[in-house]
Amino acid sequence: MSSPAHYASVFGTLAKNSLIRELTFRGNFVIECISSLSWVIMNFGFYWLVFQYTPMIGADSGWGKYQFFIFVATTHFINSLVEMFFMPNTEEFSELVRGGGLDFALTKPLDTQFLVSVSKIDWSGVTTFLFALVLLVASLAKLDTVPSWWQFALYPVYIISGVGIMYSLMISLSASSIWLGRNQSLYDFWFYITNFSRYPKEIFTGVVGDPLRIVCTFIIPVLVVVNVPARLLALPDDSTQLWLAGYALLATGVSLLVSRWIFQRALLSYRSASS
Repeated sequence: MSSPAHYASVFGTLAKNSLIRELTFRGNFVIECISSLSWVIMNFGFYWLVFQYTPMIGADSGWGKYQFFIFVATTHFINSLVEMFFMPNTEEFSELVRGGGLDFALTKPLDTQFLVSVSKIDWSGVTTFLFALVLLVASLAKLDTVPSWWQFALYPVYIISGVGIMYSLMISLSASSIWLGRNQSLYDFWFYITNFSRYPKEIFTGVVGDPLRIVCTFIIPVLVVVNVPARLLALPDDSTQLWLAGYALLATGVSLLVSRWIFQRALLSYRSASS
């Protein structure tokens, strides 16, 4: 069995090859970077306009202008990492199944899920990550309440936790292509359901909101993806953080285990393109 150091070395090689491939077509790479940055700036501009008409999202919710901008920055941190490392690969997984490319991954002396998850890296996502970093620092400077050192320390831990939950859902839906042959409709479901992660959980109230909050927290835990790390810095005095933070780690572990089980079960049903 390969060691973690060997997997890290392979990942480094794949990352380097992806960067070389991107820079081979510099014009296209620059356009992709500009497109990614343009989208996040327009998204930020929309929220900036919203706060021209209201000081807070929800009465007494705590999500004022700069608190919510921290939420937006956290969303972009997580989305940029998912889109950089996993999205290009999971999008092509059904083609690997139909075209027989999965045969080559299965014959390699490495974990198949690892190979199909990180074989390509979209480096244009770095622009989104850097924008999120600038937005986070600028927003933190405007807060009246300064988060403690342990909240700063836990923030990247829960960013990784959120990435883990998003990846789990993505790879589970992609693996279904082994059973279905083509899973575009199910893969689109990933975009629909993860849209709920882009908003604070306080807005999910009422006849429609309460059931959505329960489903998106305890069944498909996308609401904890951004809410937990964002609250650490934006709402450092929030008394609900302890249980929510503990639950987020549990949800991440369960999500990764379930997605691993689904992927392995799907592989058992795979029929080689040469058979």
